[in-house]
Amino acid sequence: MTLFIQGLLFVLGLIGLFFGGDLLVKGSSRLARSMGISPLIIGLTVVAFGTSSPEFLVSVVAAYKGSSELVLGNIIGSNISNIGLILGISSLIYPLRVATKLTKLELPIMLFFSILVYILCFNLVIGRIEGLLLFSILVLFLIYGYREAKKEKVVLEKELVEFRKAEYDYKDNNLYKNILYIVIGLLILLIGARLVVNSAILFARNFGVSELIIGLTIVAVGTSLPELATSVVASLKKEHDIVIGNIVGSNIFNIGILGIVSVLKPVHVERQTLFIEFPIMILFTLAVLPIIKTNFMIKRLEGAILLVSYFIFIALMLFIKS
Repeated sequence: MTLFIQGLLFVLGLIGLFFGGDLLVKGSSRLARSMGISPLIIGLTVVAFGTSSPEFLVSVVAAYKGSSELVLGNIIGSNISNIGLILGISSLIYPLRVATKLTKLELPIMLFFSILVYILCFNLVIGRIEGLLLFSILVLFLIYGYREAKKEKVVLEKELVEFRKAEYDYKDNNLYKNILYIVIGLLILLIGARLVVNSAILFARNFGVSELIIGLTIVAVGTSLPELATSVVASLKKEHDIVIGNIVGSNIFNIGILGIVSVLKPVHVERQTLFIEFPIMILFTLAVLPIIKTNFMIKRLEGAILLVSYFIFIALMLFIKS
């Protein structure tokens, strides 16, 4: 397979992940609403999982192909790019004001989850028991999110409508049409995931770099496209809570996804990952806390620092592994 065709298939895979996830969220949201499920629940489950579905499908396919490096690279790289790339770009568009509640609980939970998965990796494998633990914590987080959101139901439902830009018309209750959206979305996601994983493995072999690096860079950015699109739109509309909430929620969900994948098939961890990639992910997570707590705002300068730090991280990874 020529390099051009390989690259073309990779791009097609990324496009498939983006539009497949979009169709999945659209069909699921409409179907759930037509069944009488509140926008509150839809926002906390369907939308949250929908934007993380590319990471999930890519990780599952990579795990079953025996590429643990690609699984970890995708999850770690996505969490780093969410903070460095997406949060950086969003705050450059417009300074982000942060709700006090977010700094008291959601951000510490994101940090706790990141440190926990790091500790669980010290035996160089995330087995089914560890995976079940991570998944259980994700479920508890969703339950907590539901209880907290009920207290602010009107605000959250208004944000959800803004978040989806009213394009997922909840009044569209055509059962077969919505099921078709879901089925087609899942099929496109699966095909896109297979194309991305296969191309990533071939890239690694052809260029002599590890699958971990491919996962940390182009695959991670590609699977984060839904979060990037959502955050940029929300930032342009000055919906600050949606931007921050999307990134924090996505990072927590990604680690939960690692738990689900590990239950299906244990993920093996390279020793060097414990001393380089995982600590960098935790450092990016830690960096957000003081930035936000100083004035409950991420200014353009701080966004620029995050963005530059992200590109330094990419350059460092390519230099170390070259």
